[in-house]
Amino acid sequence: MSLALSFSEVGEGPTLVILPGLFGSKRNWTSMARALSETRRVITVDLRNHGESPWDALHDYPSMASDVAALLESLGVGPVAVLGHSMGGKAAMTLALTRPELVERLIVVDIAPVRSTANTRAVLQAMQDVPLESIRTRSEAKASMAEAVPSAGVRDFLALNLLSGPEGLTWGVNLAALDRNFESILSFPSFPDGARFEKPTLFVAGGRSPYVQPEHHAEIHRLFPSARIETIPGAGHWVHAEAPSEFLASVSSFLA
Repeated sequence: MSLALSFSEVGEGPTLVILPGLFGSKRNWTSMARALSETRRVITVDLRNHGESPWDALHDYPSMASDVAALLESLGVGPVAVLGHSMGGKAAMTLALTRPELVERLIVVDIAPVRSTANTRAVLQAMQDVPLESIRTRSEAKASMAEAVPSAGVRDFLALNLLSGPEGLTWGVNLAALDRNFESILSFPSFPDGARFEKPTLFVAGGRSPYVQPEHHAEIHRLFPSARIETIPGAGHWVHAEAPSEFLASVSSFLA
C-alpha cells in the first residue's frame, strides 16, 4: 500500500521532482531546489521512513517508487523530470522503469543500478548506538558517532535527523525499518532484458565516490540506453553539496 509522502514545492514551470538519499530529507535540498526553481516548479519529497513522511515496516525500491507514483497522480502532474540521489536515485530509476509514463526525463546522482558495496551499514549502526536517553544536545550525539563516522560533515548531516522534544532527542528517521531492510536498500531490483527507460537520462557521479564505476556502465546503458554519464572531479558522494556550482550547471544544462 502506498504512503502519502510529505513534500515541499517552490517555483513555477515544468515540474522537477527531487528524491533525497538515505538519511536525507527535503530540508537538505532547500538551497538546490531554490536554485533550480528559477526555471522549474520543484517538488522535493521526503521518502518513506524519512523526514515528515509516514513510517512503515517495508522499505524497498518498489514500495518507494509506488509512493512517488501515487504522489504524482494525486498532484495531477506527469510526465515530470525526476532527480534522485543515492537511495533516492535507485527509487527514481525504479519509478522510471516501472512507470515510464510518469517520467519525462531522469537524473540519477552518484548511484548505479547495481548492489552498492560501500559500508553505510556502519553509519546506521553508529546512529543506533547514540545513547539518546543520556544526552541532551546534538553536539553530544555527534561526538558519540565520531569514532564510527570520522567525517565531521557526515556527522553534521546525520544529526539533522535528530528531533528535540519534551523528553529529549529522538531520531526522525525510522532506524529500525532501515536496519531490517538494509539488504534491500543496498540492492537494486532485477529487471529483465526487455525492461528499459529510453527517454533522456543523466547520471552525475562524484569523481572521489565509489558508487559509479566503469564496470557499472554496461548495466546503466542496458536499462537506460539514452544515458549520459558525467563525472564531477573532486566531488564525493554528496555531489550536490560538495560541488554545487558544477552540479547545478550539469543539471540545468540537461533540463534545458
